[in-house]
Amino acid sequence: MNHTLTDYRVLIQRSLRHIFRERDQLLSLFMQPIMFMLLFRYVFGGAINTGGVSYINFLVAGILVQTASFGATTTAFSVTSDLQKGIVDRLKSLPIASSGLLVGHVFADLVRNIISAAVMLAVAFAIGFRPTASVSEWFLILGVLLLWTLALSWLSAILGIYAKSVEAVQWLTFMIIFPLTFASAAFVPTESMPKYLRIFAEHQPVTQVIEALRSLMVGTPMGNHALAAIIWSVGIIIVSVPTAIYLFKNKVSK
Repeated sequence: MNHTLTDYRVLIQRSLRHIFRERDQLLSLFMQPIMFMLLFRYVFGGAINTGGVSYINFLVAGILVQTASFGATTTAFSVTSDLQKGIVDRLKSLPIASSGLLVGHVFADLVRNIISAAVMLAVAFAIGFRPTASVSEWFLILGVLLLWTLALSWLSAILGIYAKSVEAVQWLTFMIIFPLTFASAAFVPTESMPKYLRIFAEHQPVTQVIEALRSLMVGTPMGNHALAAIIWSVGIIIVSVPTAIYLFKNKVSK
């Protein structure tokens, strides 16, 4: 057990070093959330009716979950890249827990998303975001967001194992995350959508996470969104973690 924890620590440190040593990754941490926040706030904000909530207060939860969702797919890129570059073949010759590589990339994604979220919130406050959340509610917001990120990171690890190339990872993750984040309550109220799109948007997991965070941040009705967000996240984790580890072990044993 101690050896496994040591393996996890070493591989987590490896993944974290990649974040802070690669300028492209650092740039994406700062630029992507800022660009989306400013774009939707100033280009679309004046044309969207969000009822009694200002658009910036409505928007922040959506951008936060969108950024975390796309950020979690980095696990897939990292896993595929390690498989292609022969890193996994080198690790096979060492007495290292085979699941350590996946754990390292997933943990690094959590750190990456925390940094992105902090940057995005700083920009949001600067352009008028005024939440009503208490300190305890902010801790709940962080917990729900990290749980969702953890779920998507493990799910994307499966895509990274299956993908034949980094290019394949790019379109696979895009095809999954793009419709889930844009066909949701992230940027507009679902009431404004056509009937069948509204039904999908209101019941899919991204909307549940967004509405849970939004209610904690600015006091919109909570309903069952928090419970649904947790159930979705835990369900994905329960399925994805053993599946990813099993597939990865089979992959590296060939």
